[in-house]
Amino acid sequence: MSMMANAQNNFKATQIKFERVEKAYDEKWEALKKSIKAAGYGNDFSMLINAYKAEGKLEVWLKSKSDKNHSLFRTYDFCAHSGTLGPKVIKGDGQTPEGFYYINVFNPMSSFHLSLGVNYPNAVDLARTGKNRKTGGDIYIHGNCVTVGCIPLTDDKIKEVYILGIEAINTGQDKIPVNIYPFKMTDANMKKYSAQFPLQLRFWKTLQPGYLAFEKNKTALNMKEDKGQYVLR
Repeated sequence: MSMMANAQNNFKATQIKFERVEKAYDEKWEALKKSIKAAGYGNDFSMLINAYKAEGKLEVWLKSKSDKNHSLFRTYDFCAHSGTLGPKVIKGDGQTPEGFYYINVFNPMSSFHLSLGVNYPNAVDLARTGKNRKTGGDIYIHGNCVTVGCIPLTDDKIKEVYILGIEAINTGQDKIPVNIYPFKMTDANMKKYSAQFPLQLRFWKTLQPGYLAFEKNKTALNMKEDKGQYVLR
């Protein structure tokens, strides 16, 4: 077995030493395993998260290593909201980011039960905030149902998302994408919401190709951060 595989297999072992993670596995893993098997994903799956602020929905998409396409496994409700539509710009604005991210932290000791950190700010966010201003940070998908700019689920539901993330990393996924959209970016919704938030239209037009590409292909996006904006390769 390669060192990389060893390190990944140790990831679950390291996480499960924490009481909350162990408890989450005790409560959730048997039923989740059955659902994963019933949906035909096998033991090693990749995971992708799509979140929609206006709808308050977080979708978990999975695919087996052998499959090309993801399929929808679970949908969870945000249990609180923060800010308005439009991206996070500056520290303290209470906004939830919008854009293309990945999970960069698994925190088993979170003050919000369990939390999955998102790699905000990325290059696009930094360009938007501008020099000599603070972007803010510490954006998480977490439990505890309170939020300032994060995506909160109930403690019960974060257990499931957290475990699925551990399993995906443990069987070899490198990065779990987290795509955060202001809303489901259909043309009708673009029209509706840009009438309410006209200043966001230009930015939203750079997110929509990602949304549409995933809707069509159900494969992970190849997004480039170029000159302060997202470009779909």
